[in-house]
Amino acid sequence: MSAVDAVKQILLQSGSSWVLWFLGLLSLASAAIIVERWIFYRSRGGDLQAMAERLDGYLSAGDFGTAIQELQRSRSVAGTIAAAGLRLADRGAAAADKAMQSAVALERGRLERWLAYLGTLGNNAPFIGLFGTVIGIIGAFEELGHAAPGHGVGGTAAAAAQVASQVVMARIAEALVATAVGILVALPAVAAFNYFQRRIASLLSGTEVLSNLVLAYLSEGAAGGPRGAPPPVDGAGPSFGVPTPAGSAG
Repeated sequence: MSAVDAVKQILLQSGSSWVLWFLGLLSLASAAIIVERWIFYRSRGGDLQAMAERLDGYLSAGDFGTAIQELQRSRSVAGTIAAAGLRLADRGAAAADKAMQSAVALERGRLERWLAYLGTLGNNAPFIGLFGTVIGIIGAFEELGHAAPGHGVGGTAAAAAQVASQVVMARIAEALVATAVGILVALPAVAAFNYFQRRIASLLSGTEVLSNLVLAYLSEGAAGGPRGAPPPVDGAGPSFGVPTPAGSAG
């Protein structure tokens, strides 16, 4: 038996029904991921305008601790990133900016979780369905070869050919179901992938509303440090309080 015949026998024995079951499992996993991601993104949003107004009030009063607590309670992406910057407020605007960039990288990883699965499924589900269709067509032509009419007399050969062609058409129609199912599985995965990518871009761009506000307060009066930031302990490091007038010491 040649290699082609061996592969053909394996495909014919396995059939194409397992492809449909496989696509069904992939579709269930895709649906679960879509629901989980939608709930997750909804929980990480928030009213940025209201948050910015509250944050502006805390920062203008120099209440950095309460501002951090308020941002952490919101559970929003923008709030988490702004809180990361405020935790390093005593180190200056540059350190806070680096901390917020690090927080953005961490949040991006959390936001993009499972999206690779949706993208891969959307790209490859039609090919999986096409594989099942190819298996079905191989079986159809194999059956056609076995049902080929001999050299009959009268209308026997024509009748046998008609029956064989009807069987082949029915098998091919069944085989095409796999391709249709593959496309059906891919469509929602692709749509969800594109929507979630736009949602991630919107969430990350919204972080600039709070992060720029934080940097604006920390950069205020660069020579004297950020206004309202807590002073260092025992005089170590730069002082962020009211500068001492020249000549007042000693």
